[in-house]
Amino acid sequence: MLHPEVIMRTLALCGIALLFVGCTTSPTAGSSSGTSGAASGSSSGGSSSGRTGSSSSSGASGGTFACAPAAKKGELYELSARNLADDEDVSMCQFRGQVLLVFNGASQCGNTPQYKPLQELYAKYAPQGFSALGFPCNQFGAQEPGSGADISTFCSNEYGIKFPLFAKIDVNGPGIHPVYQWLKAQPLPETDPKGDISWNFEKFLVGRDGKVARRFAPGTQPDAPEVVSAIEAELQKPAPKL
Repeated sequence: MLHPEVIMRTLALCGIALLFVGCTTSPTAGSSSGTSGAASGSSSGGSSSGRTGSSSSSGASGGTFACAPAAKKGELYELSARNLADDEDVSMCQFRGQVLLVFNGASQCGNTPQYKPLQELYAKYAPQGFSALGFPCNQFGAQEPGSGADISTFCSNEYGIKFPLFAKIDVNGPGIHPVYQWLKAQPLPETDPKGDISWNFEKFLVGRDGKVARRFAPGTQPDAPEVVSAIEAELQKPAPKL
């Protein structure tokens, strides 16, 4: 027969062992639950990130954009330009069906204040399917010497620009950007300017059908009656069926 003292010591040791096992198994279960939760959160975050990326490619954002149906050869919509904000490609197809006022801008020009009525036009007519598209250019009097970040900050701080702005380009000469090569090749009314761009803030009006409707000289204000009436006339036209 075991001595009572030995029995008591054995029971005490068993109790300690059970306590030890209980303390070590509980965190293991918690760790498993935590891992599961982290994995779930990571999966959800990845999915959300994917949707955000896809969403940001609509509108005037850079990145992958599926032009459906595909743009026809010779259309503006088969071309692209680099976004001023992040230097990513923006497909012109994103603007299909909209009325566009495309211009070459500069930050140190006598025409620079035209940014104000351009933004006002955008704010007023954007809900109807209108957008201004700005292409900074340094070819006229070297009046756009800054970097993309400089231009973006200037336009935002000085004029509150919300419409799409693109990376600095050439609008004349051997390095002409394809968008401007296309614009200058389109037929125009007899009274509109022709040939090379003459100065900063020359403006092309593109209709919902993707054709150039008008071209306005640099000195013509964006809110001049002839410009506004031309924009409104194009907005009244239905978008062509794709």
